[in-house]
Amino acid sequence: MEKPTVSVDILGQEFKISCPKGHETELQDAAEYLNNQMREIKASGKIIGMEKIAIIAALNITHDMLSSRKYTRKNEQQLRELTSQLDSALTNKSKVG
Repeated sequence: MEKPTVSVDILGQEFKISCPKGHETELQDAAEYLNNQMREIKASGKIIGMEKIAIIAALNITHDMLSSRKYTRKNEQQLRELTSQLDSALTNKSKVG
């Protein structure tokens, strides 16, 4: 079975990318996000060259993703600790009552 091909535009260049069927919209959303990030970097005027802009955009996006993962893990750990404390408090209360 052949994968669908999606055309995306990144800084005025068209790229044809194959992706799993049913994920075309996700790919287009990702490409649009990347394109916006790269446009912002290019507009700053500090970085010149498509390759350098792409690398800086990739680093920024990766940093955001990793920070989000750490934040999620921290919140999950806090929730587990709170749940454990609540379970402990409820268990102790039921033993007393």
